[in-house]
Amino acid sequence: MNEHKLSNRLMAVAGYVNHLKSFADIGSDHAYLPSYLCLTNPSIHAVAGEIVEGPFQAARKQVKESKLESRIDVRKGSGLEVIKPCEVEGITIAGMGGALIASILEEGKEKLKGVQRLVLQPNNSAWSVRIWLLENNWKLIDEDILIENEKFYEILVAEPGNDQERYEKDREKKLMLGPHLIKDPSQVFIEKWTSEKQNWERVLKALKQGKEQESLIQRKAQIEMKLQFVQEVLTNV
Repeated sequence: MNEHKLSNRLMAVAGYVNHLKSFADIGSDHAYLPSYLCLTNPSIHAVAGEIVEGPFQAARKQVKESKLESRIDVRKGSGLEVIKPCEVEGITIAGMGGALIASILEEGKEKLKGVQRLVLQPNNSAWSVRIWLLENNWKLIDEDILIENEKFYEILVAEPGNDQERYEKDREKKLMLGPHLIKDPSQVFIEKWTSEKQNWERVLKALKQGKEQESLIQRKAQIEMKLQFVQEVLTNV
């Protein structure tokens, strides 16, 4: 992967912000995503944010070698502290855990003023991100799911707006599986949740052989609820 050829995961993320005039890539690592977008679209300007010194220096080197210093500002800092309110139209956060992405958004809420689009790619716990979006008046306008190097990745695209009506029915199921993804389940979606279902069934079988402790009862109930959600969707495919 380099500034001319992104991974399939980052290419999918790029496709949701390539129409914007400005965006910030948080946790940008080598700044491949902003470099690629600036090289392919001459009207885009970007901020590449990175908290770790090594990746920060790698991003600076990448931007310099691509001769994009006038269009990509590499900044060192934690989360959204690298941008100002109303500075960018979009924000991308990719390759982190869902809980971490949600915490970054929560801690930097005041920096989201003026932002028109969030493109978020959690490596796990996508439901954590969906909950944050729902509770903070961000409307989930699209979702994608793909597999790369035998790992499943979900991409969530949100814009400012109230999304409460979407979750009036089957709230927990939609937060877990994705309201857009369950409407038209792709083959990748089916593969992911079939695999998860098989894992949960194995765990549940082991738990049923244990003693009836309160913690185990709660754990079994949680797994049974997840299994029911997945089964309901897969049965209708």
